[in-house]
Order: sequence, then structure tokens, then C-alpha cells
Amino acid sequence: MVEWTDFERATIQDIFSKMDYEVVGPAALSRCLVVYPWTQRYFGNFGNLYNAAAIMGNPNVAKHGTIILHGLDRGVKNMDNMKEIYAELSVLHSEKLHVDPDNFKLLSDCLTIVVAAQLGKAFTGEVQAAFQKFMAVVVSSLGRQYH
Repeated sequence: MVEWTDFERATIQDIFSKMDYEVVGPAALSRCLVVYPWTQRYFGNFGNLYNAAAIMGNPNVAKHGTIILHGLDRGVKNMDNMKEIYAELSVLHSEKLHVDPDNFKLLSDCLTIVVAAQLGKAFTGEVQAAFQKFMAVVVSSLGRQYH
């Protein structure tokens, strides 16, 4: 079980309460698909992913990016129970979708960059540490089925 400080809990809740899911989610997923093009193989039914402009303008990418953030919101609301919260998604991504679990970390890194850009100077080292700890727990929980 992960131990969360009051600062970490408050910081994570604050970040997600201010986040525009319809902007941040699509930006993070688009960045992941552009920077790590091999991740595109899981999105073959999304249509045109041939270049950065096509990816960033793709409505399916935008929609799924928003869905991902709403999935993270479940973790924010259940920080003490994330393994159970993400158990079903872990099974789905492992057994049905066959997603390489390393991709969760890649997306997490892209999301961190987008959040940092959104928060600017407010994304201090302490805030980053709390955010990355949260994302590491999410990534671990999603990868649980693979172990």
C-alpha cells in the first residue's frame, strides 16, 4: 500500500480539479503518439495517424485522451485503493488489447510534460514529485495483470 502525505493528496486533487480534461487528455495522448510512433499500433481503427498534424487533429485521439483523464480521475478519488480501481482496466489492456505495459509509462511522461506546461511556475519540484508518484502508482496498478 502506498502512503500519501497530506501535501501529496492535496496537490493531486488540486491539479485534477483545475485540469481541462478536453485539452490536457488529447494533448498528452497526441504527444505520446507523435513522440513514440510505435504506440500508434494500438490505435489502428482511429483513422489518419500519418503525421503529427493528423494525430493532433484526429477526433478519435482527442476523445480517447479525454477518456484516459477521466480514468485517472477514478484514481484521484480512490488514492488508497488504486490497485483494485484499475484491476479491470489492467486485465482489459493485458488480455484483450495486448498493450505493452511500458506504454503506460510513456503516456505518463507525456502527461507530466503537458501538465507542467499548463501549470508553469506552479509546477515546482515538490508538485512534480507528488504528480509523478501518483502516476507511478497508476502505471504500476495498470501493469499489475502483467506480473
